[in-house]
Amino acid sequence: MRTFTLRLQDATHAQQIDGVTSFVGEDASGSFGILAGHARLIAALVIGLARFRVGEQPWTYLALPGAVLYFDQEVLTLSTRRYLIDDDYRRVSQALQQQLLIEEEGLHSMKESLHRMEEEVLRHLWEISREGAG
Repeated sequence: MRTFTLRLQDATHAQQIDGVTSFVGEDASGSFGILAGHARLIAALVIGLARFRVGEQPWTYLALPGAVLYFDQEVLTLSTRRYLIDDDYRRVSQALQQQLLIEEEGLHSMKESLHRMEEEVLRHLWEISREGAG
């Protein structure tokens, strides 16, 4: 059975998994699979779960907040902000959902902070223009 290497890299660490026989991911056009011998490929994976199999072992799942996938010369590289890896579909799916909720709350908080800063700058500019007119 032909195999390839999976390289996972995020903002804090990298991991290499040898002996991968199959990978399934999803981009904007839908899901697709990669086997050893696949032609060179680059794709932008969407937020969600991908999976891979080492040898005849059960599937291992990857939770990704999007990723860039590159396959060439029997090496599949996934570059992402962060990833979660687990052999339990439900556990990794729940972890991804929790992580996305935390990120969404952080984004909302940052937007509110930026809005307050913008209002303060506009108020300050209005006061300066008022003082200059008076």
